[in-house]
Amino acid sequence: MAPRGGSKRGGPARRRKKRIYHRRKVCRFCADSKMVINYKDPKSLKYFTTERGKIIPRRISGTCAKHQRVLTVAIKRARTIALLPYVGTVDV
Repeated sequence: MAPRGGSKRGGPARRRKKRIYHRRKVCRFCADSKMVINYKDPKSLKYFTTERGKIIPRRISGTCAKHQRVLTVAIKRARTIALLPYVGTVDV
């Protein structure tokens, strides 16, 4: 009797995984030197926060480490003077 699953070893048949290539994210602030991170501009900082108010990490936003540190400080300053909320809309 032939082994079940189609594998020579008798285990389940293994399929080759397709390799997914993601496009590398480029830091907006490095690409466009005219863009400045300013805590007084909540419209530009709002892009880097979630609807819950959390700061989006650099692996998701694509900013470099240098600009992510500056961005984090700017968001925290804007929160302190009430330009940005600490907590977004919370559904209870």
